[in-house]
Amino acid sequence: MKKPTPSSTRRTVTGAAALAGLALNALAGTDQPATESGAPLTTAWAKPSWLTDVSAGLRETYDDNVLLVSGNGPMKPQSSLVTAVSGKLGFNFAPLVGEQSPFQILSFAYNPEFDAYHNAPDETFSSHRVTDTIKGAYGDFSFNVDNAFGYVDGSDTAPTYLGDDKYRSGFASVVAKDRREQIQERTKAVLQYDINSFFIRPTACLLAFDMMTDLKPTAGYQNYPSRYDVNGGLDFGYHIAKDLAVTLGYRYGHQYQQMLPEYIDDTQRESGSDYQRILLGLEGKPWTWLTFAALGGPDFRSYDSTAAIADRNDITYYGEASATATITANDSLSLKYKQWRWVAYTGRVPYFDSNYELTYHRKLTEQLSFDLTGRIAEYDFTCGSDPAKGSNKRNDYLFSIAPALTYAVTRNFSVTASGSIDFGRNAQDDAPGSQYREFDHNIASLAATYKF
Repeated sequence: MKKPTPSSTRRTVTGAAALAGLALNALAGTDQPATESGAPLTTAWAKPSWLTDVSAGLRETYDDNVLLVSGNGPMKPQSSLVTAVSGKLGFNFAPLVGEQSPFQILSFAYNPEFDAYHNAPDETFSSHRVTDTIKGAYGDFSFNVDNAFGYVDGSDTAPTYLGDDKYRSGFASVVAKDRREQIQERTKAVLQYDINSFFIRPTACLLAFDMMTDLKPTAGYQNYPSRYDVNGGLDFGYHIAKDLAVTLGYRYGHQYQQMLPEYIDDTQRESGSDYQRILLGLEGKPWTWLTFAALGGPDFRSYDSTAAIADRNDITYYGEASATATITANDSLSLKYKQWRWVAYTGRVPYFDSNYELTYHRKLTEQLSFDLTGRIAEYDFTCGSDPAKGSNKRNDYLFSIAPALTYAVTRNFSVTASGSIDFGRNAQDDAPGSQYREFDHNIASLAATYKF
């Protein structure tokens, strides 16, 4: 046998030491390779500045009521274990175009997720979401375009609700809808021109759901029509302080709701409309610890003669707000709010969609953090009118509380334990089948994420 040379022996010892150092660093939370002394090497691979996200995740969930039924009818709550595998790949190409470029962000991200419902295979789906952002400034002009495109590869057959379960909560239908085959798109584009303390801001928005599920006349089968909302307009703003501005805006838009085939709905009703909004807003940082944006105002609707609504020229309300408060170095609160008239995902009628969400974040230690989210949502369908049944008596509430605890094992690897407790409740005393419209729903999850 050939005797090892001193240099080969040194290489072997050096390699073993480096591997041992790497193992020790991994246990200690250091992700770089090490030298013989155990110090991190400066030659370790690092993500380039344009590569913003490379991650993979695994989540196990227990869901005790997959279709959110009440349990009072022939359908009983069905539970299931759910395994989700996800990933994310994100880029920001702005650093590649140079510091003199007007672009601050040129981002693109792809986020696939595969969800397997072990005890409810019809609910298994995968989602493929692509997001991109273009943000920048040139002189007195600034611009921002955000786009989120999603394809859900799920069942093309919607749920069939048996007997009196047809009176289920509106929140039950929408949760099942989100797991069906469809294309979703959300886009917002903003251009702003600043003139001293004033600014002018053209804006445009799109929200679209292209549903690909089968449409059937079967009793109890849930048909999901396609729908979209598109609008554009202009804001005039004035800075009442350095970081705080008031705005007055106008929007003109259109909502579309697919009409169900005559063999399913012989009334041939849909509730698309044109609308105009006058919006008063306040945005900016009134204090260093608070970032705030809100706008709201009257919404003037114009429906055609076939719409399933009594008032063809209705005046309703639109409002939205977001706020983030940094209470201490370790505590923060965030608020989201929106109320608006939208077209129903079940066809025919419009409804009033309201959502209030408050999240508390607490950094317990350098590695451990806690989040608690509370939500109140309402789907009020009473503005609709079915010619065969008169006014629509449906008004559903959802109350949710969702805690989450995240532990950063290393700089790259984290584990999250989370849950959600949901209560669906009926708010319309004279609603038919009101006992079938209320449900309880509990979710418990354990997830692991590794960021490269």
